[in-house]
Amino acid sequence: MVELIVKILINAAALFVAVKVLEPSKLLTFNYGDDWWKLLAVALVFALVNSYIKPIVKALSMPIGLLTLGLVGFVINAAMLLLTALASDSLKLGFKVGAFPPTINSDAIVGALAGAVIISVVSTLASVALAPRRLM
Repeated sequence: MVELIVKILINAAALFVAVKVLEPSKLLTFNYGDDWWKLLAVALVFALVNSYIKPIVKALSMPIGLLTLGLVGFVINAAMLLLTALASDSLKLGFKVGAFPPTINSDAIVGALAGAVIISVVSTLASVALAPRRLM
């Protein structure tokens, strides 16, 4: 249970950084205002999507992943970000990737790819920083 809470907080921090970096270019927007719980709700949706749907998609795309030497992982991460935007739009949380939803265009795809890269880097750094250290 503690691991899930830590994952949600790491995802919230990564989403916050990605939104702040990409918001001026309108590639990733999030209107949470003073409602910090919306950020945690989107992070929860993102954690659930990454925990339950992403492993299935990665397993199904393994042959393509072998051919592209793992670069399809960026596309999978972008698709999970788009799926999170779709789910949070239906929950009226205000998280959008480009103009998606309702329309998907090149800005949405570029925003999802850029957001996925930023979220991956920030969440990896935070996970390494928060990992328990073993002394020898």
